[in-house]
Parts: sequence; structure tokens; C-alpha cells
Amino acid sequence: MTRVLITGGAGFLGTHVASALRAHPDVELVVAGDVRPPADPADGVVFEECDVTRPGTLAPLLRRHGIDVVVHLAAIVNPGRDHDLEYRVDVDGTRNVLAACLDAGVRRIVVSSSGAAYGYHADNPEWLRESDPARGNDEFPYAKHKHLVEQLLGAARTAHPELEQVVFRIGTILGPTVRNQITRLWDGGRILAVRGSASPFVFAWVDDVAAAMARAATDGPPGVYNVAGDGRLTVAEIADRLGKPLLTVPAGVLAFALRVGRVLRLTVHGPEQVGFLRYRPVLANDALKRDFGYTPQKTSAEAFEAYLASHPGVARR
Repeated sequence: MTRVLITGGAGFLGTHVASALRAHPDVELVVAGDVRPPADPADGVVFEECDVTRPGTLAPLLRRHGIDVVVHLAAIVNPGRDHDLEYRVDVDGTRNVLAACLDAGVRRIVVSSSGAAYGYHADNPEWLRESDPARGNDEFPYAKHKHLVEQLLGAARTAHPELEQVVFRIGTILGPTVRNQITRLWDGGRILAVRGSASPFVFAWVDDVAAAMARAATDGPPGVYNVAGDGRLTVAEIADRLGKPLLTVPAGVLAFALRVGRVLRLTVHGPEQVGFLRYRPVLANDALKRDFGYTPQKTSAEAFEAYLASHPGVARR
């Protein structure tokens, strides 16, 4: 029987993962660790205050509960102006969690990475696979931090093979209560597009991500896997489904507008956001289905439809 601790267990994804684990017949205990309790705790899930930025505090908690699997979800998923805080949570936090797992004799760690670890690059292949390099972007803190996290994990796999790892590079997660920098792109009267760029998106429905996490924490094989639904949607297809016109802007004009907007503190985003929109990492999920043994129940298009059904008013038709 598995005893699991979830860092970031009170967050959007963490609460779904906690529920999926609690329902799993091979899981004896689920502990949700976070800096504050969940607003709607799942039945049977134990809450523990847990701050991954504080080194040396997690190992005693792991030993006290006899934890043998850690699901590490603690991260800042909506970057803002405080990049130092984001680094402390994402990078230092992962370093602290790894150290605690080794100190407490945890046998497996499951980590929510991101497609952003591949980076937003013009020479990305049409479909990214796990064998492609995770390069991040120095100019884009979220992608940079995910790249650094994956470097930490890679070094730990070499130095400490006794600690099994499952690393999920996840596409854009959609769910009934989700709100992030991607979904905000769909709220206005027009949908922003960069001239000459298809800007394809891959989506993963939150229940699929939680189910994959539950398998990873129990009987799934170790490894690095992309997590996304089948298929992709271009920005033009998204606009058409929303019933909203495209606002197509040349890359240089958009970069200049973002640079001015950030100087005037009208937005936290800068010209690097153009690459974020132009060079979307499109994740192939072949290995997830073939090697890990999980097939998402919703395609990218079906996850998008489920999002619209739970967010009335976003689409005009």
C-alpha cells in the first residue's frame, strides 16, 4: 500500500490529484502539503502545512507519515513580476524536495514539469517528443525555470537511481475552474494572433492529468513523458470555435507594444511573449500511451469543448 504526499496539494491540480489518489485501491494515505489548506478538501485527505522553499523542513514530515511516494506539484503557474520568488518556489523548491526525498528514503518522486521545458523556439519540430532536447528560454522565466528543474532531476537520476522518477511534461491544463495566461487570451472580443504563425495549442483535461498522476504514484513505470490530449488546435481554429475575429499583428509591432506596456507597468509581459505565442511546444503523446500505459480520455479539441461548457460566456456561439 502506497503512502503519498502531494506538494502544492491545496492547488487546482493538487486537489484533483488528491481525489484521484484517495480513490485508488493501492493508496493507503494521501497527505496534501501546502502553505495553506485547500478551500474544498477531499474526504480522507490529510492536510499538512508545507513550504518547499524552506530547506530541511520536509524530511521530518515525510518520515512522520511514512511517505514512500512524493507527488511534487508546488510551482507558480501564472508568472508575474517577482521572478526571484518564482525561482525560489520552482527551482529551489524542487532542489529541497529532492533532498528531503533522499533524506527520508522515499522510493519515488512524481514531478509536474511542463511543455515549456522544451522552450519556445523557431526550430522546434512540428511535434515534440521526449527524445528532443529540453532547452527552455533564458528570456522567459517560466520556461527557464522548468529547464533548470529538469536539469536537477536529470542529475538526481544519475547520482541517485534508487529514487525513481516520473516526470510529466504537461500541455496547457484545462478544467472547470482553471484560470491562467492561456485562458485569458480567449476572454476578449478578439483573439490575438501573430502574423505568419499558426500558434498551435495542445490541451490536457485536468481529470486526465490527475489520473496519469495517480498511475505514476502507484503502478506506472518511471520515465519522462509528455502529457496532452490527442491532436492540436491552431489559434485560427480556436477563434473560429469561439466565434471571435482574429486580431493579427506583425511580430515586431507586438514586441514593441509589449515592451512599452511593461515599462508603463500596464502588463507583466514583455517582448519575449511574442515567442510564447509564435513557437508553441506541440507535445506528442505517443510515449504516454505506448510506454506509460495511459491514454487521455479527452483529445485537445474535446478538452477545449469541456472548458467552454464549464465557462459559459467565453464563446459567442
